[in-house]
Amino acid sequence: MAAPGLHVLFCGINPGLMSAATGHHFARPGNRFWPVLHHSGFTPRRLRPDEEGELLDHGLGITNVVARATARADELADEEYREGGRLLEEKVRELGPQWLAVVGVTAYRAAFADRTARAGPQERTIGGSRVWVLPNPSGLNAHWRPPELAQEFAALREAASLPDLSDG
Repeated sequence: MAAPGLHVLFCGINPGLMSAATGHHFARPGNRFWPVLHHSGFTPRRLRPDEEGELLDHGLGITNVVARATARADELADEEYREGGRLLEEKVRELGPQWLAVVGVTAYRAAFADRTARAGPQERTIGGSRVWVLPNPSGLNAHWRPPELAQEFAALREAASLPDLSDG
């Protein structure tokens, strides 16, 4: 779900089994991506995974580092991350979003061979696109609570100079 000239292209790690079955990103009910996206001000309401097409209306898109579905991201091989990073770079150069937001520090580190990366803006650029790393909103990433996740996402929204669309 992407288009040329987006403000932010969010990039998940890979589809989970529920996402693969439904054909929608972050489809597992316990995943916190959609609520955090709303609470951080990117969307005016909490979207459901099957409403992901509405992201384009806000200049947002969504993709994955690796296309292969797994139950857990730790089932992916290093080679899959590296190849996914290469393909993602091609996609970003083609689409030219203002920001690429990789959702998952570990995925970013593996895909771009940057073992010291932390959440937040990165020095790396891809073409004219800046890169931001966000914490993984999966419920398995329990040490990031929803309020802190929303703060991290909101910092990206502010860096992209996008208005707060949340309802409070």
